[in-house]
Amino acid sequence: MADAPKHHTVEKIGGTSMSRVNELRDSLIIGDRKGADLYGRIFVVSAFGGITNLLLEHKKSGEAGVYAAFAGGDGDHEWHAALDRVQHEMIAAHEAVLDHPGDIERATEFVRDRLIGARNCLIDLQRLCSYGHFRLSEHLLQIRELLSGLGEAHSAFVTSLMLQRAGVNARFVDLSGWRDEGNVTLDQRITGAMEAVDPMSELPIVTGYAQCAEGLMREFDRGYSEVTFSRLAALTGAREAIIHKEFHLSSADPNLVGEDAVRKLGRTNYDVADQLSNLGMEAIHPKAAKTLRQSGVPLRVTNAFEPKDPGTLIDDQPAAEPAVEIVTGLDLFALEVFEQDMVGVKGYDASIIEILTRHNVRIVSKVSNANTITHYVDSSMKVLRRVEKDLAAKYPAADITSRAISMVAAVGRDLDTLAVLSRGLNALADNGLEAIGATQGPRPVDVQFIVERDVMKPAIKALHGALVEGQEQAMRQAA
Repeated sequence: MADAPKHHTVEKIGGTSMSRVNELRDSLIIGDRKGADLYGRIFVVSAFGGITNLLLEHKKSGEAGVYAAFAGGDGDHEWHAALDRVQHEMIAAHEAVLDHPGDIERATEFVRDRLIGARNCLIDLQRLCSYGHFRLSEHLLQIRELLSGLGEAHSAFVTSLMLQRAGVNARFVDLSGWRDEGNVTLDQRITGAMEAVDPMSELPIVTGYAQCAEGLMREFDRGYSEVTFSRLAALTGAREAIIHKEFHLSSADPNLVGEDAVRKLGRTNYDVADQLSNLGMEAIHPKAAKTLRQSGVPLRVTNAFEPKDPGTLIDDQPAAEPAVEIVTGLDLFALEVFEQDMVGVKGYDASIIEILTRHNVRIVSKVSNANTITHYVDSSMKVLRRVEKDLAAKYPAADITSRAISMVAAVGRDLDTLAVLSRGLNALADNGLEAIGATQGPRPVDVQFIVERDVMKPAIKALHGALVEGQEQAMRQAA
């Protein structure tokens, strides 16, 4: 990058917010800023809401998108139809946020050009793999990357058009490697694209996906945009990295405990961010957080639609005093392996982890005793049945069971001296709820309560009332 002073910020806008980017133009991006105040920021954007689901597969339901239809080999009609749907939805997305007919026309032409290129690529690959020397399975990761990058390229291009129309010197920075024959690393991709960019006099709008030799999706899959964002912040020496979400990072889901009961965190650290990521409430991808932490770049999480609110600062500073900062929950399965002969025998846990890893099952937590090992895992029942089959083959004498449960956790930078475990169990009991199990590690950063699936929401409300709201009341009375 062209000798830019090191006091700019790198800011990321997520997909749901991107679908309202015209509102963000008038508040977060431009608002009452004028002249030089418009600059000193680099924006990394995700695809418009729902587009990546259509390009790959639905993140929650698993409904096939273009990639899943193509990889599944269900016939040409399915993936062609899926790509047609992507084109329709992309055009609808930019028609909803662009005002000028000329900009809409340019954006539509951009979409058609990219999707025609992608369609021709997939057709050529099918033709190539009709010969015995080539295997489609060897190219699926590259196809997944190609398709995924289409969404971010579209949203970044549209955003730059919209801002240019508003008089902002915006620049579309495409890291997707479209028709690029080079094979560069992520750092080379970013530094090459930013070399001539001066963020103090122009507003770069950067794709959240970056094509590189490492293959971002191989390791990070759908978390790639935060990896691009964090690496960009580190390489350009950003003063601060900011993630704009549709909500504040709060002490609990306001829909569960009430708007008046939740507290904006305001400040926390990367340790808490890691715990939240493990529980599916991702403030930032753990690998992205590691990049920022090692580079000394603080992270701020804000509500994109409240641009004057400073949000929550995440850095390496310890808490001023012990406190439960957030209560959250996650639906899981308890995978239990019981075998009487396990006592004193090594290797059981390693074998179980190897099988879980082979089936790409994420382990959230585990407990064990003399003859039982229980892993709390984030998985579908379909995949878990395959895991059980492999475990039964490995340990035919074992009793292997899976049970749908939920984990509710109280998390904070410092939970020492707060008796969170006992107070949490009492709070559940006082509300007529029962914990199947509870775990507290030696590091005072989280306490996990295992409950039945149907009581997760009331359990969160009960724990938040006792450990967050109740703690505040106790502190006020003590003062």
